[in-house]
Amino acid sequence: MSNKSRHQPPRWADRFLEWYCRSEILEDLQGDLYEHFERNTVSKGKRKARQIYCLDVLKFFRPYTIRKFKIINNITSFIMFKNYFKTSVRSIARNKLFSAINVIGLAVSMSIGLLMITFISEVTSFDRFHTDGDRVYRVNNKYQYQEEDAINFATTSIAMNERIKEDIPDVVSQVLMTRGFGGDAKLGDKIIPIHGFWASEGFNDVFSFDVLRGNPETMLSEPHSVVLTDETAEKIFGSADPMGQTFQLGEEDVYTVTGIIKKPPFNSHFTFGALGSYITFMNQNGTGESGLKWVNAWDNMWMNYVYVKLGQNTKAEEVNKKLLALGEKESEIYEYKTITASLQPLYGIMAGPDLSNNIGKAIGGEIIWILGALTFVVLLSAGFNYTNLTIARSLRRAKEVGVRKVVGATKGQIFNQFITEATIISLISVVFAYLLFTLIKPQFLGLDPSIQRSLQLNITPILFVYFLGFAILVGLLAGFFPALFLSKLQAIQALKNAGSTKLFSKVNMRKVLIVIQFTLSMAFIISASIAYTQFKYALGFDLGFKTENVLNVDLQNNDWQKIQAAFASIPEVTQISKSSVITSTGSTYGADIKYGGDSTEFYYNDIDENYLELMNHELVAGVNFKKKTPDTDETEIILNEIALKRFNLGTPNEALGKQVEVDGKPLTIIGVVKDFHYNKIEEGIESFGFRNIHDGFYNLNVKISSTDIPATLSKMENAWNEIDPVHKFESEFYDEQIQSAYAQYQIMGAIVGFLAVLTVSIAALGLLGMAVYTAETRMKEISIRKVLGATEASLISLLTRGFMWLLLISAALAIPLTYLFFEQKILNDIENRASIGVLELFTGVIIIFGIGILTIGSQVRKAARANPAQTLRSE
Repeated sequence: MSNKSRHQPPRWADRFLEWYCRSEILEDLQGDLYEHFERNTVSKGKRKARQIYCLDVLKFFRPYTIRKFKIINNITSFIMFKNYFKTSVRSIARNKLFSAINVIGLAVSMSIGLLMITFISEVTSFDRFHTDGDRVYRVNNKYQYQEEDAINFATTSIAMNERIKEDIPDVVSQVLMTRGFGGDAKLGDKIIPIHGFWASEGFNDVFSFDVLRGNPETMLSEPHSVVLTDETAEKIFGSADPMGQTFQLGEEDVYTVTGIIKKPPFNSHFTFGALGSYITFMNQNGTGESGLKWVNAWDNMWMNYVYVKLGQNTKAEEVNKKLLALGEKESEIYEYKTITASLQPLYGIMAGPDLSNNIGKAIGGEIIWILGALTFVVLLSAGFNYTNLTIARSLRRAKEVGVRKVVGATKGQIFNQFITEATIISLISVVFAYLLFTLIKPQFLGLDPSIQRSLQLNITPILFVYFLGFAILVGLLAGFFPALFLSKLQAIQALKNAGSTKLFSKVNMRKVLIVIQFTLSMAFIISASIAYTQFKYALGFDLGFKTENVLNVDLQNNDWQKIQAAFASIPEVTQISKSSVITSTGSTYGADIKYGGDSTEFYYNDIDENYLELMNHELVAGVNFKKKTPDTDETEIILNEIALKRFNLGTPNEALGKQVEVDGKPLTIIGVVKDFHYNKIEEGIESFGFRNIHDGFYNLNVKISSTDIPATLSKMENAWNEIDPVHKFESEFYDEQIQSAYAQYQIMGAIVGFLAVLTVSIAALGLLGMAVYTAETRMKEISIRKVLGATEASLISLLTRGFMWLLLISAALAIPLTYLFFEQKILNDIENRASIGVLELFTGVIIIFGIGILTIGSQVRKAARANPAQTLRSE
C-alpha cells in the first residue's frame, strides 16, 4: 500500500521516524502507520489520530528498528583500529629480526624520499613571493641557424621588448633588463664592487621585491639614477641615509641613489646588488647610427631579459601564438636564421630547462625527473623487500589468518590488520629516516658548488606534514600486496599451507620479487661504474693542446698590461698569454663568418701572440700573430682545419692569404691551426678561429714552473693586491677547470653510486631475512639429511643453489638492459666517450654475488652445523 495519505500526520513525528528507522524496514513501517492514521482520522477525528500517530512512532523506537548511527560506527571503527594497532605492535615485537630488517630497509630508502620531498618543495617555492606571479612570464628566444639544431635562450632582443609594447595589448606591464651594470663604486676613499642589471621603469610593476625607500614608479625613470639593495647601500654609505646621495661608478659616471630595495630572498631565481636606470644605458649605447642599428637588431639577443605580466583573463597560449607570428615575420630579413619567442612561467623558471644565457638559478626539469626516478627505484626496492619478507613469512602468519577467518573475520578486517602493521612499521621507519636525512643532506649540497648556491634544503613546519603523509603512503603501498595476498587466503588453505600460492603459473611470487630487487641493485652499480669511467675518460682525453701547470687568472676588468708586468717579475712564472675564454670547459664565443656567398656561425677565442706557444697548439700552415699595440685594428685571423673544409678553402697552404668576413669585418687568413677540442668533448669539432682584437682579454694564462705551488700562488696574490686591493685574486689551474667542466659525470657517479650502496644494502638485508627464514623452515629437512649422511658442503650447496640461480637471472636482465639504456639514451649523442667494457658491466654482478654468498652462506652454514638430534627432538 502506498505510504502516502490523504491526511498529513504530524511532520515532526514523520521526520523523527525517518531519522531513526532502518532503511530496509522504513517503507513498510511508515506505510502501516499511515493506514492506521487514516482509519483513526475517520473514526476518532484528526486531532486524536495525530496523537495516536505520535505515540506509535515513539513506541517503535526499539533496538530492532534503530539504524546504526555514524557515531556508533566511529566508535566501532576506533575499537577495531585499537585492536589492529595492538595486534600489529605485538606482531612486530614478536618478530624482532624481520621487523628490524623492514624498518632499516624502509628507513634507508625513505631518507632519500625525504631528501627528494625537501628538494622539490624548495624548488617549487622559488619566486612565489611575487604578487600576481602566476601572471608573470619571461620571454625566451629560440634560435634556429640553417639546418642545425635549434638552441633555446633565456635572453631576447631589445627590439622584441618594443614590439611587445606595440603589438601585444594582452601584456599589462613589462620590464627590460640587460646584464652588465656595475663596477667599482667609489665614495671618497671607499671602493665597493657592485653588480646588477640595467632595468626599465616597469621593474616594480612586474616584480614584488620589497621597496624600502623611494617611489617604486619613478625610481628608475631618470638618467644616472640607481636603486641599491639595503645590503649594498650599507656597504657604500654605512649607517648614513643613502637616499639622494651620489657616488662614482667607473671612471667618470656619477649616479644618484633614488631607491632602496630589500636584498632579494634566497628563493628568487635571480639576485642583484644594484639596478641602473635603462635610460642611462640607452643614452650610452643606443645613440648614433650604429647604436640605433644595434638596439633595433632582432638578433641582438644575447644579454637582454624581458619579463611580462599578462592580463587577468589572458591565456599564455594566445600570447605565444602572437609571439611566434611576430618572430617569423621579423626573421624574414635573415637568410640563414630564424629567431622566435615564447613565454616561460615565472614559477617554472627554477624547475625549468637550463637555457643558454640563463639568469641566476635554474635546476632543470630533467634533473628533477632523474632524481625523482632514482628515488622511486630505491623506494621500490625497499617496498619489494617488505613485500618479499612478509609473503615469505606467510607460512607462519597463515595459521593466524586461518584462525581469524574461522572465528568470523572478514577479508576487509584481515586486510586492515596487515595494512595497519605495514603503516606502523613505516611510521617507525620515518623517524630513523629523518635522522639519516640530516646526515646525507650536507653531502648532497656539497656535491657541486652550483647546488649549494641554488638550494638550502631548510626544514619548514609544512615539511613535517609532508613527511608524515609520505610515511603513511609508503606504508599503505608497501603493505597493500601482502595484505591483499593474505586476506584472500581461504581458511582451510591458510591452516594447511599458504606457501603454495603462485604469482604467475609456476613462478613463485617471492622469487619474482627477489629477481626484480637484485636486477635494480646490479643496474645501479653498473651505472655508477659507467659514469665513473666516462669521467676518467674525459679527464684523460687528448684535447689537442697542453694544460699542465697553466694557471688561468680572471682579470676582473683590470689593465692586463699592469697585471702581466707584475706577474712577469715572479721567477716561477715562465710564460704569460692572454685570452677571452677558457677553451674546452664549455665557455664559447660565437660570430658570423662569410666566404664568398656562403656563411655560417663559428666559435672563436681572442688571444695574443704568446697564446699558441704557451698552450702548445700546432700550426699546420702559416704564422702566429705578431705583437702589436692595443689600438691597432684587427686585420688577421687563424682558422682550424674544419673551417677550411666548411668553406672549401683548399689545403692549409692554399688558404693562406684569403679573406673571410667576420661580423662584417674583412680578415686575412695568416695561419691554420690543427683541429682541437675547443668545446667539451661531448660536442663535435666545428669551425673555429683565433682572433687578435686586444680589447677582449678577460684572462691571463700563466705557465708556472715551481716545486712549491702554494708559495708561488701567494707571491702572485701579493702582486695582484698591490695593483688591485679591492677585488679578490681569482685563479684556477686549467686542469681543475676541465675537471669542473665534467663534474656532471662525477656527480652522476656519486649519486648513482650512493643509491647503489643503499639498494644493495636493502637487498642484502632482504636476502639475510630470506636466508634466516629458509634456514628456520628447513631445519627438520637439514637434520634428516645430516642423519642420512649428507655433508656440510652438500647442504650448503643445496640451500644456496636456488638463491644463486635467482642472482644469475638478475644479472642476465640487468647487464643488457643497463647497457642498452646507456648506449641508446644517455651516451648516444656524445661525440667522444668511453666505450662500455666488460669490467663496467660485470662489476655489479661480482659485487652482488659476493654479498649474496656471504649473506646466504653464513646463515646456511649455521643451520648446517646445528645438532640434528636436538632439532628432531624438539620437532
